Amino acid sequence: QVQLVESGGGLVQPGGSLRLSCTASGSISNIYTKAWYRQAPGKQRELVAVIVRDGNTNYTDSVKGRFTISRDNAKNAVYLQMNSLKPEDTAVYYCYARRLVVNKWSEYWGQGTQVTVSS
Repeated sequence: QVQLVESGGGLVQPGGSLRLSCTASGSISNIYTKAWYRQAPGKQRELVAVIVRDGNTNYTDSVKGRFTISRDNAKNAVYLQMNSLKPEDTAVYYCYARRLVVNKWSEYWGQGTQVTVSS
């Protein structure tokens, strides 16, 4: 099992910045993908940013140029730096990990952290 714990959410004004952190513990070997998802009220959960084992990253169009996903393998952590925040970025943000063990993929989620962008 993998446990994911997020931190760093909060209330920020439009144009502001936040940095989300997610630390993994437990059976953390063979994690191939780490990502951030978000879910706004009344909407489906959507992929925000992903980083794969070789370090390649990808972003949903609405956050390109504003958000940056990064990782620190020594700390088993993944981060989401969010700049130029907009009210439409308001959502619960979830950390995600995908792990391969004995040819079977397993997925793990954090508990979520609220991000509110409002003046």
